[in-house]
Amino acid sequence: MHTKNSPTMKVRSVWISDVHLGFYGCSAGFLLDFLHNIECDYLSLTGDIVNIWEMKKRMYWPQIHNNVIRELLGKAKHNKVIFVSGNHDELLRDYDGTQFGNVEIKHEAIHITADDKKLLILHGDRFDSVVAASPMVAKIGSRL
Repeated sequence: MHTKNSPTMKVRSVWISDVHLGFYGCSAGFLLDFLHNIECDYLSLTGDIVNIWEMKKRMYWPQIHNNVIRELLGKAKHNKVIFVSGNHDELLRDYDGTQFGNVEIKHEAIHITADDKKLLILHGDRFDSVVAASPMVAKIGSRL
């Protein structure tokens, strides 16, 4: 885990997806360690950060999941942080364009690279034909 003597990596942009906080198999400790050791200007949380589907079935939220959320909100005080929703946190799609703390919730976003190129940021479920054509089948598959 992170110590005060650990080197901090400084980068311009970081993308994180498919964390699945609220799911028993989530490796929140690894993410927390990474977040403690990274400095960035732009942080994109690109879908399925929270697994709302799983939490509807069984509530699981240990302290380390709170610690990850606190660290993300802390980074948002000094950096641009956007949250692009995925299929497991799709309830947040209704809040496109709103701010939660200093985190902007988006359905999709554009990132401008250091060399002025534009990147479209969205979650991969938008290209999954099962999720797109039949969300109910996707949810049943997730349960199985």
